[in-house]
Amino acid sequence: MSKNLHAGHRQRLKARFLSEGLDAFEDHQVLELLLFYAVPRKDTNELAHRMIKEFGSLAGLFEADVKDIVRRCGVSEHTAILLALIPSLSRRYFLNKWGEKPLINSSSKAGEYAISLLAGRIYEAFYVICLDSQNRVNHADMVHEGTINEAVVYPRLIVETALRHQANSVILAHNHPGGSTRPSAADINVTKRIVTALESISIKVLDHIIVAGDKYVSFAERGLLD
Repeated sequence: MSKNLHAGHRQRLKARFLSEGLDAFEDHQVLELLLFYAVPRKDTNELAHRMIKEFGSLAGLFEADVKDIVRRCGVSEHTAILLALIPSLSRRYFLNKWGEKPLINSSSKAGEYAISLLAGRIYEAFYVICLDSQNRVNHADMVHEGTINEAVVYPRLIVETALRHQANSVILAHNHPGGSTRPSAADINVTKRIVTALESISIKVLDHIIVAGDKYVSFAERGLLD
C-alpha cells in the first residue's frame, strides 16, 4: 500500500510539472522531483524538507560539496552528485544560449555574459574574456579562483591569455559571492595594473564586470577605467 502511495505521488508531481512547469512548485517539491531519479521506491518528501533545512535553502544545497551532502543528509554519493551538478549545468545552459562567438558590444551585454559565466559559483573566480576585432568572444578563460589581491600573477596571466587567444581587446569579470557588487580597493588597483600591462601590447580593456548573484556593476559605466 505504501509503495502504491509513493508511486501515485510521484506520478502526480510529474504530471503537474508537465502541465504547469516548475514556477508554481515550492522548493521542496522541486527537490523531490530531482530525487525521484536518484532515490527509487522511497518517499522523498521528508528527505527533501530535511535536506533544504540542513543547508538553509535549495541554492545552498545545490552549491554544497558532494561529501558534505552525503555526510550531513545521509544520502548516496550518486544522489549528492546529481544535486551538485545543478549550478554547473545552469552555467553550461546559459552560455550555450549565447551561441558561438557572441557579440559583446555594450556594458549591458558584458554584464549579462559575465553573469552566465559566474552563475552558481561560491568562490571568487576571475575571468578574462577575449574579443576579436568585431567584439565577438574568442575565448573566456578563468585565470584565477580565490580572493583577489594585487599579486603580480594577474597582469602576467592575463597578458599570456590575451596573446594566446589573439585578443583584440578584453573584458575582465569576477564575482563577489558575498552579495555586494561594490568594487573594492583591491579590485580597482588590480584593474589599473592589468590595463597598464595590456596597453603595453596594444590590447585594450573594454570593461571590468563584478557579478553578485544576478546583479552586476560595470567599471566602464562608472568611469573606473579612466
